[in-house]
Amino acid sequence: MLTRRFFLRGSAIVMAGSGTAPAWLARAASAESKKRKILVVIFQRGAADGLNIVIPFGEKRYRDLRPNLGIAAPSGRPDNGAGPLSGGAIDLDGRFGLNPAMRQLKPLWDKGQLAIVEASGSPDSSRSHFDAQDYMESGTTSKTLGDGWLNRALPPEPSASPLRAVAMNKQLPLTLRGESNAIALGDAQQFNLGNQEATAILQSMYAASKDARVGRTGKDAFEAMKLIESVNKAPLGPQGFQFGELGTELQQLARLIKGDAGVEAAFAEIGGWDHHGNENQQLSTLLNQFSGALAGFSQEMGDRMEDIVLVTMSEFGRTAAENGDAGTDHGHGSLMMVLGGPVKGGKVYGKWPGLEREQLFEGRDLAVTTDYRTVLSELVRGHLGHQDVSRVFPGFTPGDPLGLLRA
Repeated sequence: MLTRRFFLRGSAIVMAGSGTAPAWLARAASAESKKRKILVVIFQRGAADGLNIVIPFGEKRYRDLRPNLGIAAPSGRPDNGAGPLSGGAIDLDGRFGLNPAMRQLKPLWDKGQLAIVEASGSPDSSRSHFDAQDYMESGTTSKTLGDGWLNRALPPEPSASPLRAVAMNKQLPLTLRGESNAIALGDAQQFNLGNQEATAILQSMYAASKDARVGRTGKDAFEAMKLIESVNKAPLGPQGFQFGELGTELQQLARLIKGDAGVEAAFAEIGGWDHHGNENQQLSTLLNQFSGALAGFSQEMGDRMEDIVLVTMSEFGRTAAENGDAGTDHGHGSLMMVLGGPVKGGKVYGKWPGLEREQLFEGRDLAVTTDYRTVLSELVRGHLGHQDVSRVFPGFTPGDPLGLLRA
């Protein structure tokens, strides 16, 4: 296993050829026992159907709205009359149950490391994927800023690791753009220096740039590549996992965290949630990959999960009623999941609004009773220690915390 001490020594070696090691590495070497808090954000692009991810089987009208798509009540519970999908929901608290394709997450619920925030989302009523995603990544409603909330949650720190904020996809998402440096890794296994002669030339070009921002960006990129080359040489634990593209991305993130590469914020995404037709079959496959990737990441990190909080979010939910194509359409409220050692899990949070017609948003969608920024503010403040959430979420004043984190 790659230990912090081994990583620091190895990093010093690979950087020896470029002169004095960065200040962040020297600082890390002198404070090996200091643990770093990490926030991981998973975006479910496409509007995830919260009502069939965590099933409100205790809600009688659920079966009326979804006679074919509805998932049966847990075994041993009174049949809610829902549709014929084999394997009923996995009971959580007598009211809500996990989709049977998410059985990998039940042990984390039982351990008290998984919490669910029902009827959460943005108060904005947009049903446009692109607008709603931009608003959420920006940390606003009804408008987009030039930077993202996750970047603003990390105050600028000139001597920070070049891998302080990482996106595990090929392009830097809006949520990580901003004043603090962030980097998109794509496939970390391919994120390397390659030809050493060409690399030396590029480094010289960046170093000679009269634009300080360009020079700093180039310097950080080369330092990041050197760090990743060092980290990639270390094996993962014996319980390695592979659950689709998200699983691969989280496996690579696990390498960086276990290598103490200085990660404080990470972003990954998984698409394919826009199920206007044939939803049950597609959702089951996707949820198996999704939950397997999250459970595998938690298992891989082991005790390190005590310093990690992972949160999931989607731009909006889907209609409460099924459509005529065995699917659902763009809706409003959905859910968020919060996972990690500091999480006060084994509980469903948020106010359940109900599914009666007069309780639905615009008479058709699950209402939003918990603003997504309420959840994120609590994590930014309670986990990352950033007390000024007004800067992270401009114009938003969070109310009382939900109590998602342990004291």
